[in-house]
Amino acid sequence: MPVKPSTILKNPIHLLAFGFGSGLSPVAPGTFGTLAAIPIYLALTYSVDALVYMLVIVFFSLLGFWLCGRTAKDLGVHDHPGIVWDEIVGFLITMYLVPLSWVWIIAGFLLFRLFDILKPWPIHILDQKVEGGIGIMMDDILAGIYAWVVLQIIVSSTM
Repeated sequence: MPVKPSTILKNPIHLLAFGFGSGLSPVAPGTFGTLAAIPIYLALTYSVDALVYMLVIVFFSLLGFWLCGRTAKDLGVHDHPGIVWDEIVGFLITMYLVPLSWVWIIAGFLLFRLFDILKPWPIHILDQKVEGGIGIMMDDILAGIYAWVVLQIIVSSTM
């Protein structure tokens, strides 16, 4: 469902849910939403310790339940493709405690997108059965956890 960019950009709730406008991309909005998460990841990595990073993830997740649910309700579409706050949170989860390097950022990006697109069990069940902001967020939170586990295995095997 096409959305007018002016509508999204003028409403701060929708602006955040649409990943600061990255979700307005006409192709692959989830990919662009994940790309929008990279500067957030870098800012957090350079400025806070692991505990604060985790608290930011928790806060962004809780905020996302409301933001995504409210935006979906306002747009009249359960999980509008342009809602990408969930991708931002999923990528931040993927990158938790990962060494700072472009190699790991790219690996995390690819792994998160893979799990987000393929939706292995039980991600696809959550995606289909859970409504509202919780449903929008939970499949990407789980995809982020799956990607984080795989990335941690890869990181630990190379160190």
